[in-house]
This record gives sequence, structure tokens and C-alpha cells, in this order.
Amino acid sequence: MKPLLALVALPFVAAAAAPDPLLPQALSADVKILASDAFGGRAPGTPGEQKTVDWLVAQFKAAGLQPGGANGSWTQAVPLVRTQLGSGQIRANGGDWTQGKEVYLSTVRPVNRASITNAPMVFVGYGVTAPERGWDDFKGVDLKGKVAVFLVNDPDFEAEAGDDAKGKFGDRRMTYYGRWTYKFEEAARRGAVAALIVHDTPGAGYGWATVTAPAGENYDVAKPPAPRVMLQGWIAVEAATRLFADAGLDLAQQRVAARRADFRPVPLKGDGFSADLPVTVERAESRNVLAKLPGMTRPDEVVMYGAHWDAYGEGAPDAQGRRTRPGANDDALGTAGVLAIARAAAKAPPAARTQVFALWTGEERGLLGSETYAANPIYPAAKTVANLTLDILQTAGPARDVLLVGAGQNALEDALAAAAQSQGRVVTPEALPERGLFYRADHFSLARRGVPTLLLMAISGAPDLVTGRRAAGQAWLDGYMRCYHQTCDTWSADWDLRGAAADVELLRRIGFDLANGTTWPEWRDGSEFKAVRTQSATQRR
Repeated sequence: MKPLLALVALPFVAAAAAPDPLLPQALSADVKILASDAFGGRAPGTPGEQKTVDWLVAQFKAAGLQPGGANGSWTQAVPLVRTQLGSGQIRANGGDWTQGKEVYLSTVRPVNRASITNAPMVFVGYGVTAPERGWDDFKGVDLKGKVAVFLVNDPDFEAEAGDDAKGKFGDRRMTYYGRWTYKFEEAARRGAVAALIVHDTPGAGYGWATVTAPAGENYDVAKPPAPRVMLQGWIAVEAATRLFADAGLDLAQQRVAARRADFRPVPLKGDGFSADLPVTVERAESRNVLAKLPGMTRPDEVVMYGAHWDAYGEGAPDAQGRRTRPGANDDALGTAGVLAIARAAAKAPPAARTQVFALWTGEERGLLGSETYAANPIYPAAKTVANLTLDILQTAGPARDVLLVGAGQNALEDALAAAAQSQGRVVTPEALPERGLFYRADHFSLARRGVPTLLLMAISGAPDLVTGRRAAGQAWLDGYMRCYHQTCDTWSADWDLRGAAADVELLRRIGFDLANGTTWPEWRDGSEFKAVRTQSATQRR
């Protein structure tokens, strides 16, 4: 294999110094359609999905691409189970809790009722088992039939000098152990009937309104690869403080104790946790949309671009009575970016390698579409050169920098730096690594299989805008986060998409160079994904 330095030194074969000046308008036009009321918030398994898939396929056809899905089709089936909790009783240690206020619950179990009666509650700290880091929060304690209560993020998120956890999990940079998905999975593996995470905005990376946005709705793949708890969700920090106090414990003190290596799970004394909630279950076959441009000389080698087409559909009305959560930026704008790259690729001379354009379903429900693909790949991971993902772009105009999520992971960062330099920009590592964004987008499903990935996600920090610099970028970020997963994530004619277009152009350049080159980007030493890639090294020439 050739070193990536060849990629960095390679001239940009298909790029001008700046993006197409018409690209901002094209991006805006696509988002205006996808985020319109007619698409109903693009939730999987709804009429909005059918309209979305049909529209996306029509765009690929019009651009001259070929079907890239299963068996020569434009799609890949993603069988899903959709659940919706109804109203019912929730009690914790004798006190009534209200869904959406003290607690937020959902289930992915296809049952008629989610019922738990007086299950003992156990505080498990951060709930991490990481032998490679010398950390085990469980100490062999049996969780069968119990409710596991977790802290959000990693053991060293709030660690101070002298704490055993200090530096063991990358300090403020979240690892996969800090993700809610890991905690729910770990609880299920240990036999717990429910898993609840104490919410706090700094540790989660988003506020309570984002937690409650799905309104009791959840999705899972129809045949999950591992057990699931009956109920999963979050406890508001105020309710958690009272819960611990009623059990004779101080939550603040327990946070400190959970940063010690000798931490052991602590029973939350009392009457336990009870819930009796009706569940509506629907089964749906959602779809990933895939298109391709076959390579001319090495068609079995694949460069993949990705974004997710789904949003949150319809939910409870907001203060203005709006129910649709249109996901204009998250991720209709990323989807529009992938379409733009596909159109440009179709007009360019044929590349040596195959280019695949993947638009995933179910990202908002736990990366379900990309994970289904990664577990059942149409293009083998060993021969996939890279995955380049767009998920939320800034809408405030040209920026002096591009934000890098997951700095230090792989050599695609070198290509990003070179591409940014050609635009007169620099790469800035994410400012909020504690949000764990590297583990929260669809590229992660491919990364787990060893595919080198690059993610552009604007909420990883405040962009250094040409007009107003970092302060203006922070103002944009603060404003957008108030609409994250909400009804106000809408298309606006006032968007300035010149910065977004420049970011799309970065991935286009990197992708085109990979598609016309012979290099295989590598994971850095120390990356948790390097070993997986190394196992398939003999399959790449």
C-alpha cells in the first residue's frame, strides 16, 4: 500500500480554487423542498419517507447516476420497529414522575405494555467496563431485574487532579463509553430491566428539550443483534437529586465517588421503580438510498459519500402550534451536499474507483440505516477506501476555518488540511469534544468496521466567520442549538450558504482525489479502529 503522503501531494484533479458560485443557491433549493411541509418531517416508515425516497431517487436519475443499492436497485431495505409510549403511571421510590418532566422514557421492545413493578434501582456511576483502560464500574454486581442509573459521559469528564479517572478517557473528549447507546446496551447485557441516565446539559451536549423531542417515540431494527432493556431514558437532574436524597445519598458526592477506580454500584434504597405504560408498535420497512458511478479501472474499490435523509417527523405542538420537525439543517442540508457532489461527479470524467452516494435512514433513531448497511454491506468494508460524511453545516456565511470532528483518528485529516489550505482556510479541531460527535453520526457505523472516515459537522464548535469572527460563529451556534431537533430547524431564505458550499467542496475534492488515485488512507496509531482495518490489509493492493 502507498502512504497517504501521496494523496496530500497529489494535485487536486477536478477542483477549481473555490466552489461553484451557484452551489449555495442549489443547496438552498434542495433543502427548501426536503424541509417543506409536504415531506412531513421525513420520519422513517411514514408517508414522508416514501415522498423523500422517491424524490432522492429522481435526483440521482436526473444527474445520470446508476442504482447503487441491493440487487441493482436504488435502495437497501432497513426493517424497523417503531414504538410509541402512551400515558400511564411512572413511580420511583414512592414518588410519581411525569413523562417529559422528571423523566423521559421510551422503549424499543415490540410489546403491548411496558410494565415494571418495584424493580430495585442501582446507581452504577458512569457504567463503564473498559479493561484496556483498567476501569470497571460494575465489580461483578448482579443487575438482573434491576434499574441501572447512570451518569452521562465518561468517568473523567468532570475529573480533577488526583482523581483515578483523570486522563483515562481522553479528559474532556468523549469516548464511546460516554454515549447513551453504550450505556443502554451495557445495561441490557447485564440483565437490567431499565436504564436511566442522569441528564445534565454539559455532559450530554444538549438540553432537556432535545432529550424530550421524540415525544415517547423510538425505533429499532426489526431483529436487534443484542438484548434490549424494557425501558430506557433520562432523569432530569433535579429529579435525580431528589431521588438520591430520598435514598440517603448526595448526588454531588456520588459523582465524585464515581471518578474513583474502587467505585462500586450503590443501591438506591426505597420502593424501587415502577411503570405501566401502553405501547403502540408498528413495523415498517425503511430504506437507505444508494447511487453509484462505477470506476473505470478499479471498480471494486469504493469511495463513499454519506448523509442521512431522515428527521424527526411530527411530534407534540410547540408554542406556535407547529408539529413538524423538518430537519432543514439536520440533515436536509447535508443530504443536499451529497446530491451536489453526485451531480458534479456525474459531469466529471469517469474516475478510476467507484463512487457511492449513500443517503441513510434512521440516523436520528440510533444510526439504524448506516448500521444496517455496515452489518450487511453492498460494498465490502475492506475495499471501501473512505467514507466522507456531511451532517449539519453552518448557515452564517464564509468561514476562515473548517471544524474537524475526531482529530487524531486517521490520515484523511491531512487531505482535509490540504484542501482547506487551497481555499485559504485552516483546520480547527472541534471545540466541544465532550459532546462525542464522532460517535453520533453515520460515519461511525463504517468506522467500527475499519473504514477510514471524515465527518464535517458544524455544531462541533463556533466557526471563525469572515464577518464577525469567532464571536459571530458562537452566536450562530447558540441560535442553532436552540432549534436542534425542534420545529424551528426550518429552511430560511436568509441563510448564507457560502460557507456550507465551501465545506461541501472540501469533501468533493478529497473524494475526487481518492477516486482518481491509488492511496489507501490509514488510521493513526492509537485509534480504536486501526486493528480492524489491519485485519483486512491483504485484501487491498
